[in-house]
Amino acid sequence: MKYRFLIPSLLIALCALSVQAQSGRRQTKPAPAAPVPTPTPEATPIPKKPEKQLELSFFVGVNRNEASYSLPFTYYDAVMRGCAERLRSGSSVSVDTTDRDFGRGDAIKKAKSETRTYVVLLTLTFDSMARSYDDLILDFVLFEPVTSKVITTGRSYQQATRKGPIVVGPPSGGAVGGLYREQLLKQAGEDAADRILKRLHLNVEVPK
Repeated sequence: MKYRFLIPSLLIALCALSVQAQSGRRQTKPAPAAPVPTPTPEATPIPKKPEKQLELSFFVGVNRNEASYSLPFTYYDAVMRGCAERLRSGSSVSVDTTDRDFGRGDAIKKAKSETRTYVVLLTLTFDSMARSYDDLILDFVLFEPVTSKVITTGRSYQQATRKGPIVVGPPSGGAVGGLYREQLLKQAGEDAADRILKRLHLNVEVPK
């Protein structure tokens, strides 16, 4: 009889412990997960402004009435064409020309009226001991825009690639024909342009 009340008491105690254990398990909370760091956005690079290129151009004219002697107009055209083409191909800037007579006064006036255009004055003249067209020399003057200041002057010779006043006739010898002379004068114009570009630090490699 004494165990009759003991057994129910044990059962009640066991149930209470079970409930308490389950209650304890329900109250246990997992540790909070570590926060995921938010990635820092990369700074957007500031676009660089393109460098403003120097906007300039050339104007080429030939003094056709400087001397008392008469030269074929094709000679003037040859030196102007050679100079203008080389300025254009050697610097990639715009080049304008005039087929009218263009004296020093015209060149100065033109330069003063411009803000970005350099003026090139070409003059065909003879050497002091001239005996023939072989002694034709090309004088050139470069004027600065706005101020009309003389930037550079020089003298270019036929077959200018020889870099001097020595003139060599055509390979066949004898008199020089008009077309061959024009080619020589065109080369003199190219040489003048090369020296102008070099003076302005605009020269680039030009295929020969």
